[in-house]
Order: sequence, then C-alpha cells, then structure tokens
Amino acid sequence: MPSFDIACEANQVEVRNAIDQANKEIANRFDFKGSDARVEQKERELTAFADDDFKLSQVRDVMIGKFAKRGVDVRFLDIGDVQKIGGDKVKQLITVRHGVPSDHAKKIVRLIKDSKLKVQASIQGDTVRVTGAKRDDLQSAIALLKKEVTDLPLAYQNFRD
Repeated sequence: MPSFDIACEANQVEVRNAIDQANKEIANRFDFKGSDARVEQKERELTAFADDDFKLSQVRDVMIGKFAKRGVDVRFLDIGDVQKIGGDKVKQLITVRHGVPSDHAKKIVRLIKDSKLKVQASIQGDTVRVTGAKRDDLQSAIALLKKEVTDLPLAYQNFRD
C-alpha cells in the first residue's frame, strides 16, 4: 500500500554553518566591537547573548539572515523570552524544532480526515504517516497540506509504492 511520512526537521549541518557565519559577521561588525554578542549552539538549542535588548535584536537579525541564505526555513526556530543575566547583559533561548509537535500532528490528521480523501493518517512518534490505495490520492493529500499548513515547515519523506 502506498504511503509517505510527514516530518519537520532542519538540516543540522546548514544550521551549524549559519551559526558559524553569523558569529563571524558579529565579530567583524563595528557596532559589536567590545561587546559580548554571540550565538552558541548545543544540539538543538541556540542561545543568543548580547549587552542589551537592541544588540540582541541585531544578533537575532544577523542569525535569521544567515539562516535564510543557507536555505534553512526560519519557521524551524522557536524563539523564547529575553532573560537578564548579570549586570545589563541579556540572553535569549532559541530552539530548533525537530519532529511534528503533537498538537500540529492532531490538526494534520483531522485535516486529512475532514477532506474526504481516500487516505488514512496516523501519528507515528514525531512524524505522521499517510497511507492510501492510490498514488494520486497521496499526491492530493500532499497538495492539500501544502496549501493548508503554513505555520510549520513540513517535509514529505519515504514515499513508497
């Protein structure tokens, strides 16, 4: 039976390269001279450091620009709240999404069931598997999801006949 998986994961190599490029640009920019502005990465968590809120927003803008140039969708980033650390320095936690969140997965399954397509959707951990009798039905499901789900960058993998 034909099937495919719906996933949501960023290319970690491109994420690392974008962070490295952003740190190089921050180190070379005149407005960041003498400041402690940087972005650190630990697995799927990014932490942006700066001297004040304005510089933090500049660091974030540089980072987002580098993500765009490297072809990494900015919708993968889940930007947290600004936290104050010692003195007037601030930091911000940014997580890189991995897998389809359960509430989005339920919405996707409900959307597919409500569309009356002859396919079945089931949640498989952090992915959603869609199966159907015909390849055309699966392609219709992909077209429907591309049109309806815009707040999450979805990837369609493991298409099998």
